[in-house]
Amino acid sequence: MAIAASDAADRVEQLVILTERLTRLIAEQAALFEQRRPIEAAAMHEEISRLANLYRHESARVRADTRMVAAAPAEARTRLIRATEGFDAVLARQGRALEAARTVTEGLVKAIAEEVAAQRTQGSTYGSGGLQAPGASATAITLNKRA
Repeated sequence: MAIAASDAADRVEQLVILTERLTRLIAEQAALFEQRRPIEAAAMHEEISRLANLYRHESARVRADTRMVAAAPAEARTRLIRATEGFDAVLARQGRALEAARTVTEGLVKAIAEEVAAQRTQGSTYGSGGLQAPGASATAITLNKRA
């Protein structure tokens, strides 16, 4: 999908709208991660992905041929630059929120795995008849490295 613009000014205006919309969505998602509400944040993934792909595609087109926006008024291009700067700042915020969530999740998984391992390595016990009492059955734990 690509932006269908009638001229450079229209293209810049559409890029500003796209960038500001994507910035708002990512800021909302980052806030949800910061509030430890990842399920609600994940619900936004499809729309953010769609807009991010369009943004990536259009940014690449403009970088490849700057004439697509060169004829736009300077004020419009400045708005696009400001919108892009805001987008970059929100991306950095989201990156920090995601890293914090990842660190917490990894810590929880590690703590659980260590506790399971500690319980598994407890020594054998003997019953009143001198026979070894049956231990807990072996259980598996799956660790997802993508979490």
